[in-house]
Amino acid sequence: MEKKQHKKESISHLIYRLVMVIIGAGLAAVSIELFLVPNDIIDGGIIGVSLILDHLTLVNFAILVIVLNLPFMYFGYTQIGKTFVVSSLVGIFSLAAIESSLHHVPAFINEPILASVFGGLILGIGVGMVIRHGGSLDGTEILGILLTKKLPFSIGEFVMFLNIFIFSWAGFVFGWEQAMYSVMTYYIAFKTIDTVIQGLDETKAVIIVSDLYEEVSDSILDRLGRGTTKLKGKGGYTDEEKEVIYAVITRLEVTKLKNIVYEIDPKAFITIMNTQETRGAKFKSPIH
Repeated sequence: MEKKQHKKESISHLIYRLVMVIIGAGLAAVSIELFLVPNDIIDGGIIGVSLILDHLTLVNFAILVIVLNLPFMYFGYTQIGKTFVVSSLVGIFSLAAIESSLHHVPAFINEPILASVFGGLILGIGVGMVIRHGGSLDGTEILGILLTKKLPFSIGEFVMFLNIFIFSWAGFVFGWEQAMYSVMTYYIAFKTIDTVIQGLDETKAVIIVSDLYEEVSDSILDRLGRGTTKLKGKGGYTDEEKEVIYAVITRLEVTKLKNIVYEIDPKAFITIMNTQETRGAKFKSPIH
């Protein structure tokens, strides 16, 4: 049997992706060197460990962030693939190089609260861009993937436990007030990363069960301008076959959709769920 040939990534798309990774790493470097370091604030993960060791030893951050990440990149190659590792290495080396070049640039701000907020935002945008385009600046999640196969923890729980240790360590090194600023920075960066990866256009997936499914489906299309998909379902209690309507809408359209449905069928059953990402139709087009 002939082996199926998979379509390879185009050179133009690869260049675009790596440029975006470099820009993201550059933003992260600006945040670290001009916002966080001057105020003794750290991030979580490998970046946080590198910042603490940079403070305690003669080895600078650029070298530490590369050396500490390299073992995880090896495991990332075996677990995730070559494309991920190449993108990650480009990001990590760019982070190290740009951060080193900013050593002699004066701190942008020396007020810890503002540094935490805006440093966290810029860091989150930078790290989010790197992840969105197929790389990573931090190997702790790769370690989490490996360890959680043998330990009774999720990747998120592992990363949380690791960061509790890192921020506690920061409390002894920089002081507990700076450690609390660091936690705030990490939280802001974490939320910003989610926004960058998922996009600003939050969408909702809607499942509607109604005996008047034809009228409901037509009204959603006519009055809301959203297409629907009809699925076959069966009641678990009655064993009666039912038509189930599936639609994707924006968060601003939730109230209008519920009004449309309940005007037609007050007994309709509606489930509304958050979606991770929506592409195609009237929503997002694939990134080129």
